Amino acid sequence: MIRDSGSPRVCFVTLGCAKNEVDSDRMAQRAAEAGFRIVDEPREAEAIVVNTCSFIEAATEESLEMIFDLAEIEFSDGKRPPLVVAGCMPARYGDELESELPEAAAFVPCSKEDDIAELLAEVLGLELPLAELAVYEADERSGAVSAYVKISDGCDRFCSYCTIPFIRGRYRSFPYDQIERETKRLVDSGAREIVLIAQDTGRWGSDFDEPSSLSWLLASLAERFADTWFRVMYVQPEGVTDELIDTIAAHDNICSYLDVPLQHVKHDILRAMSRTGSREEFEELVSRIRRRIPAVTLRTTLIAGFPGETEDDFEDLCDFVEGADLDYVGVFAYSREEGTRAAALENQIDDEVKLERAQTLRDIADTVCTARVAERIGQTASVLVLGREEDGQLYGRAACQAPDVDGVVYLSEGEPGQFVTVTIADTLLYEMEAE
Repeated sequence: MIRDSGSPRVCFVTLGCAKNEVDSDRMAQRAAEAGFRIVDEPREAEAIVVNTCSFIEAATEESLEMIFDLAEIEFSDGKRPPLVVAGCMPARYGDELESELPEAAAFVPCSKEDDIAELLAEVLGLELPLAELAVYEADERSGAVSAYVKISDGCDRFCSYCTIPFIRGRYRSFPYDQIERETKRLVDSGAREIVLIAQDTGRWGSDFDEPSSLSWLLASLAERFADTWFRVMYVQPEGVTDELIDTIAAHDNICSYLDVPLQHVKHDILRAMSRTGSREEFEELVSRIRRRIPAVTLRTTLIAGFPGETEDDFEDLCDFVEGADLDYVGVFAYSREEGTRAAALENQIDDEVKLERAQTLRDIADTVCTARVAERIGQTASVLVLGREEDGQLYGRAACQAPDVDGVVYLSEGEPGQFVTVTIADTLLYEMEAE
């Protein structure tokens, strides 16, 4: 939030994943430090920044719909605030957006987001520094009980279906001092849980002149902020080292939770995806993790309908989900993305078949995973109280639940920011009720 109503007002609208939320927060902070006032409502703004997602076609379409909706906003005097399109869409589509989106006053690709204050001043006809400087007190995430910290950007994997390397560039780890400083800012503002995210968290530190590791980073943060929960997301299978597993097991304030995207289990499909692994390797990986951390929670994501996926391939994928010792499974239908190598592969699968397979796999995953959630009835758990829903219902999350994807725990007492010990009394699909 920004004090000083005399400052030019800017609204940031964010689409896509948590990584985009972190990027929007950083842009808002830079704008605020330059003298702009950050507001939550587009109708109150003198300029609007839309941080877009363009990872798959559906995300691009959602971003375009939001841009068109925002472009229709008018003030009472008939003026429209200039619209700045930032993030993945400008990074992916480049100069062609200028002719395709006349609604936008300017475009800011991911690589230029640090220049957001200068660009806002330009579109508003202002000069920096502004005459009246706003005071940056706290961003939208500050004061939140749970917050994301981005530890790297970009990706070097070049999976054949993925646009991220073309949007975000090559992999680059952020230095520990930067991560520690951001974590301290959020903890000082009230965060009790820090979720470490990136496109490929398991590679953190491998690109330094003196290589480091995600294990070292987690251990250092957990010891530096002993009263804070830490959770790590998006660790590729190769990144789940014995060192990382042991670090998670050794620290009570590191959530025993791993999100490991597998994408498929058939050797030939994985090779066509430019990925490694096999069903046997993944089953051994799951077993290895559970042997060392018996109470661990495991999540994965899978893609249904990749080019060349036969009925037998899909049935093997379904069998894996039915038998794998996993707690949560996210499923996506393959999206044929322009510019990727997979888009040029033969044996593309009809959209109707892809969607049908994805739904079948989701149904299997729901059956298996909700049964695992139900097994928690009668168990005790530490729950971080997050807040209240619109109807006043108190809720929080246990260590076995990641933000936005795994459901919540409904509570009868507690205050936001507290850790409370509860007994799980009942479950409904992925939600849990505690007493």
